[in-house]
Amino acid sequence: MLMDDMGWGDLGVFGEPNKETPNLDRMAAEGATLTDFYTANPLCSPSRAALLTGRLPIRNGFYTNNAHARNAYTPQEIVGGITNEILLPELLNKAGYQNKIVGKWHLGHQYKYLPLQHGFHNWFGSANCHFGPYNNKDTPNIPVFRDNEMVGRYFEEFKINKETGESNYTQILIEEAVDFIQSASKSPNPFFLYWTPDSSHAPCYASRKFLGKSRRGVYGDAVQELDYGVGRILNEVQSLGIDNNTFVFFTSDNGAALVSQVFAGSNGPFLCGKQTTFEGGMREPAIAWWPGVIPAGTVSHQVSTVMDLFSTTLSLAQVASPGDRIIDGLNILPSLTQGKNIERPVFYYRGNELMAARHGLYKAHFWCWTNSMEEFNQGIDFCPGMDLKGMTSHEQLNHTDQPILFHLGRDPGEKYQINPQSDEYKAAIMTIMQQVEKHKETLVFGKPQLNVCDQAVMHWSPPGCEKRNDCLKPPPSKPYMCDWPH
Repeated sequence: MLMDDMGWGDLGVFGEPNKETPNLDRMAAEGATLTDFYTANPLCSPSRAALLTGRLPIRNGFYTNNAHARNAYTPQEIVGGITNEILLPELLNKAGYQNKIVGKWHLGHQYKYLPLQHGFHNWFGSANCHFGPYNNKDTPNIPVFRDNEMVGRYFEEFKINKETGESNYTQILIEEAVDFIQSASKSPNPFFLYWTPDSSHAPCYASRKFLGKSRRGVYGDAVQELDYGVGRILNEVQSLGIDNNTFVFFTSDNGAALVSQVFAGSNGPFLCGKQTTFEGGMREPAIAWWPGVIPAGTVSHQVSTVMDLFSTTLSLAQVASPGDRIIDGLNILPSLTQGKNIERPVFYYRGNELMAARHGLYKAHFWCWTNSMEEFNQGIDFCPGMDLKGMTSHEQLNHTDQPILFHLGRDPGEKYQINPQSDEYKAAIMTIMQQVEKHKETLVFGKPQLNVCDQAVMHWSPPGCEKRNDCLKPPPSKPYMCDWPH
């Protein structure tokens, strides 16, 4: 279960004071809460590519080198997508799994990049986020797919009222998930469900039943409905009697998008949010659930990443990881079931730059940046109300000669820099730099997929448009280098 822009502080079990996520809180009470779980990038597309490949975006190509340390994703004018990678569902096919994705894909929208071309057997959802509405002249509305064919478009067949926030789309995604579990459970073969709703991404939406119910506005309404969906899915697994044989994991693709202000979540005690490599952008809410296998009510401090879901899932399916490439994920099941934690590094990338690294409880920043002054002057702020010298800057700050060091145990908000002259600093930096050098020795940069844009590749005529009489005429192809200001 991969949420969109949901922050570490959005769940009751993580301290959200309104306690509006009873099903997720129950999931944690029946399973394990992971306090130190990280995404692989502070933006949606690269983090999703990392989950399904088990590899950092710098390796799998989901980054840009058009400019230094720029976040990039897959809007509908992007030319690139997932390529030359082996995805988790492709490997699960070897063990006879039935694989379905329900929700947002975001790894490219041209036919060759879509989920069914990369190991999934079924799909209901969209290749992009629910931006719009567009006029279908300069920009087409984004389609929703069933398998390899569109079944409508956002704001047309799939309504989202941007004034009220009302939409029934999350309910559709819940039913798709429950129906798949019901049908797949009747088969002797195992199944893999990748549930990726996007209602907590601005512009947020919720169905009429949930609108106005939260104390947190429309964003809170969306979270409550997603929590309801989690409850429906877990209850279905239990009612079918397959709960003791089903591993369920809940997390988010990146930190809360503080730039969306009141239409965004909370990153709890952590600094900044989505788009940044501070803790608020990279540390995610995470819950693992497997009754009878993962002890109930446990808390795991194992430092872990979204790429570990790749390795853990393959281990459970008894499928070997690809041996011809570096896999950044680890099997964390021994940690979840037996408390066997291991020390390992975390690398915080932004585009083509290693911004920071963590080992143990220490985190070193080599580069610091929020977003450009040009964006900031337009009201775009990734770190509202947070002003830390040498850290939250609108200029890229190079600290590689003397990294800024924090102890995340006593200072999770990254507020108190450790004195570079101290023995503590020298010992921690030495350890971190050893990990960084070891990482760089194995680093083979993937071909960047997020460099080239072209208006002609947008959703003018998606597969299946002929059947719906919904094909639009594209403009002439004029590729250009994408401009990533953040």
